[in-house]
Amino acid sequence: MKVISTKNAPAAIGPYVQGMVVNNTFYSSGQIPLTAEGEFVGGDITEQTNQVFENVKAVLAEAGSSLNQVIKTTVFLTDMEDFAVMNEIYAEHFGAHKPARTTVEVSKLPKDAKVEIEVIALV
Repeated sequence: MKVISTKNAPAAIGPYVQGMVVNNTFYSSGQIPLTAEGEFVGGDITEQTNQVFENVKAVLAEAGSSLNQVIKTTVFLTDMEDFAVMNEIYAEHFGAHKPARTTVEVSKLPKDAKVEIEVIALV
């Protein structure tokens, strides 16, 4: 097991790590729209989803992986009405690569974020 930690994504805000590599597979903790400095990115689902992807890319890079190596994502939304916009931004970031995905609506996320995404990727 290898703990993944980078200053290019927000530090964990609880008793967990940004991610772990186990047997050439990377497992991320959920990323919310915080900057690397820990500032919350408010605004609409577009801004929040883009920030989440910046964080996901940073922890993937630290693990020696990338979005093209992601095999599974889980997306948490506080309002399924945001699905179409989130999905459009998601598709822009992944391009032609299409990992398996689960999307669920939840009642609340840390810092009152609208979106949280976690990934599993090959390293």
